[in-house]
Amino acid sequence: MTVDFPSAIPEIPVSDIRVAVDYYCRSLGFELDWGGDEEGGIAGISRGSCRLFLANGAFRQVHGNVGPVLTWINLASCEDVDALYQSWTHSQARIVGEPERKPWKLYEFTASDPDGNLLRIFYDFAWEERA
Repeated sequence: MTVDFPSAIPEIPVSDIRVAVDYYCRSLGFELDWGGDEEGGIAGISRGSCRLFLANGAFRQVHGNVGPVLTWINLASCEDVDALYQSWTHSQARIVGEPERKPWKLYEFTASDPDGNLLRIFYDFAWEERA
C-alpha cells in the first residue's frame, strides 16, 4: 500500500497566542483560519497553501514539545524569495539575515517570531545547476 502524504503542518510553540497571531498576520501576511484564543491554546493560520499551527504552553503540555523551532518554507524561485524578503522587511518582520546563495545550493533568508522561532525561506536551485 502506498500512501501519498500531504504537506506537513508544523506546530509552532508560542507563549501568547494573540501576540503570535497578530505578528504572523500583520507582519508575515498569514490569515487566521480558526482558533486564536488562550483558552483553546491553538490557532490555525495559512498563507496560500502553507499552513501552520501556533500552540501555547498549556496546549503543548500533553506532548511536552518546546521551542524555539525552525520551519523551512520552500518558494518557487529566487525572485519569490527576494519579493517576500522585501515585503517582510517593509512590514517590520524580524529579519535575521538577508537573502543569499548558500554552498548547499539554497537561496535563503531567515526571519523570527516574537518567541524566537525561525522561518527559513528558501529556493532550491541545485536542479538548475544539474540541468
